[in-house]
Amino acid sequence: MTTMLPIAVDAMGGDNAPDAIVEGARIAAEGGTPVVLVGPADLPDRVDTGDLPLIEASEVIGMDDDPAAGVRRKKDSTLVRAAEAVRDGVASAMVSAGNTGATMASALLRMGRIKGVGRPAIATIIPVPGGRPTVLLDAGANSEVQADWLVQFALMGSVFARHRFNLSNPSVGLLSIGEEPGKGDSLRKEAFALLSAVDDGSLNFIGNVEGRDVMADTCDVVVTDGFTGNVVLKTLEGGMKTVVGALLGAFGADPANAAHAEALMPSLLPLYASLDPETYGGAMLLGTDGVCIISHGSSSARAITNAVSVAREMVEADVVGEIGRAIRPEV
Repeated sequence: MTTMLPIAVDAMGGDNAPDAIVEGARIAAEGGTPVVLVGPADLPDRVDTGDLPLIEASEVIGMDDDPAAGVRRKKDSTLVRAAEAVRDGVASAMVSAGNTGATMASALLRMGRIKGVGRPAIATIIPVPGGRPTVLLDAGANSEVQADWLVQFALMGSVFARHRFNLSNPSVGLLSIGEEPGKGDSLRKEAFALLSAVDDGSLNFIGNVEGRDVMADTCDVVVTDGFTGNVVLKTLEGGMKTVVGALLGAFGADPANAAHAEALMPSLLPLYASLDPETYGGAMLLGTDGVCIISHGSSSARAITNAVSVAREMVEADVVGEIGRAIRPEV
């Protein structure tokens, strides 16, 4: 067993809470990662928590609750208590499949920002068939941004990609409507100039990339504002579900296809696994003074186990500390 502080898991966050969340946390703990659950005092009466310790919290911020208002009103919520556990040195990281906005608000208000960071950003893993995944940020934390924030997103995303996928010098692209330097709106043009001016070796900026490059091996990190990033993310999620559904429908449409489908399955299953968001556990909120992993609302036990694993990796790699040094290299 490692001696690191436990990962605080919001037992009541997500559509499948608490059963799937606790099951995933238990599997992670059995695999050697210390975990502490955050939930109501009667949680052990509702679900088998095994030997996992519990941080009691009497309130839950629902998926439909207003994020900021929920965090302000429900100070004894599982999300707030999980973030406080990281802030107070009781836990090394937090994981939640609950309300995304409230998870972000809890982490930001309780942990605070890394000194020098303008705004935190959500870094989401985008699968690339047959290749290494792409890190997309911001995936929804900031609908409106400044050009200098995009530079910080690039620096934070580069640190994250380096440790998440063991890359020595991740390539970074700016999402725009054309590859040429002059393409895009005023924000993209200003950000391009600022990113190009980073010449201290801390950033491998390759220029503009387009939407088609997000699921390709064009670059390792794609940077954009949270509004555009979230639209890209949801579009890709919907598109992949549609394609997978249509493929499975075609297999079952004619009994004659069954044999062909069975023969193809050994090749298709690894591809499906690479496209499944549960494989990657969740997105990381970069820029807060503590590790925060945001899992999908429909997360299964497998997704939570993977999210805890990612949280552990980011803690052990001191990603928070590295981001601080990347943002303020003079310190």
